[in-house]
Amino acid sequence: MSEGKVKSKKLTFKGDKKAKKRKRQDDDEHDHGNSGEGSSGDPQAWVKPDQELEVLGPTYIVHPSEPPICITYDSARGRVALHPLPTDQNILELTPTEISHVWVVTRIAGSPTINLRTADGKFLSCDAHGIVSCDREARGPQEEWTPIILPDGMVAFQNNYEKHLSVDEVAGGTLQLRGDSENVGFAERFHVKVQNEYKRKAGEEDRKKKEGETVQKIDEVGTKLASTIPFLAAIRLESR
Repeated sequence: MSEGKVKSKKLTFKGDKKAKKRKRQDDDEHDHGNSGEGSSGDPQAWVKPDQELEVLGPTYIVHPSEPPICITYDSARGRVALHPLPTDQNILELTPTEISHVWVVTRIAGSPTINLRTADGKFLSCDAHGIVSCDREARGPQEEWTPIILPDGMVAFQNNYEKHLSVDEVAGGTLQLRGDSENVGFAERFHVKVQNEYKRKAGEEDRKKKEGETVQKIDEVGTKLASTIPFLAAIRLESR
């Protein structure tokens, strides 16, 4: 398990344009009404997805264990890790403070499945035995996940074998990720946050589809890793 100390101070992001915030806020209120997080004017604010299609772009995945943990990538060891988070803050208010805390979610065009990729370009995978890894730079069926929004707003992730991602306790009390759960219980439920910009884009695409408009699909073309560079650079600066 990764063990770095988590900084709790608020992040600032490059590229924020104060002059456009009023317009963005107005647009959000038009699209979402007064629906809380989705109406935030900051495009890089961390918000909860309300629909599966809104799980897109930079994504933060937290499990409500004690202490809470987020799914991260340990680049030094080349493997997925579970990072402990502060306990003096409401779990719903937690946001990423390190690059390794962020997954870049891309969606296969026309499919409910997604890929979760690290800043180093490695994909989260799960094999037929439920072993979760993160060492592949190409994607295939084992790198496909289907997010499922649960009634309480939390998210479960189903793999290609129709099993669910979970946090499992092994010998010595160590926690690890598994991908072989048949049912969704406490271990399979995650708090997920995405950036408001991508939630809004996904909502706009869904609205236009329902209205019969021709729209460009929001897939990997629109969510390349390069689009998160300002965000990742801001984390680097903040963590110095």
